[in-house]
Amino acid sequence: MNRGLRAPLALLLTLPSLLAAPGCARTDPPPPPQVRNGQPARGAELIARYGCGSCHTIPGIDRAEGLVGPPLTRFGARSYVAGELVNNADNLQRWITDPQAVEPGTAMPNLGVSPLDAQDIAAYLHTLE
Repeated sequence: MNRGLRAPLALLLTLPSLLAAPGCARTDPPPPPQVRNGQPARGAELIARYGCGSCHTIPGIDRAEGLVGPPLTRFGARSYVAGELVNNADNLQRWITDPQAVEPGTAMPNLGVSPLDAQDIAAYLHTLE
């Protein structure tokens, strides 16, 4: 075989395998652990009190059928919070207390949720599997 054709031919033979490798080939993180000190029942009450259901659909919360934000169904089984943070207790609480610090300009408003309230809200959301 002509030496001038070997390199291009080798590239052509390996190119399909390079293109077949997906860009999102990383392994998703495991489901989040439950919030250790959170109280899910209180979290459900707080979700209703803060009006989260006006923007989100949230299972188990009366009149939580909002269509502005994403539905929070099966939230405990999700890998990421807001597409930015690995879904774990600390990151979810961070998002709930100050979403603008995580993603400036997000439609999620800062509702003035205290760290204790965020802990309980996160505890409830992580029960949704």
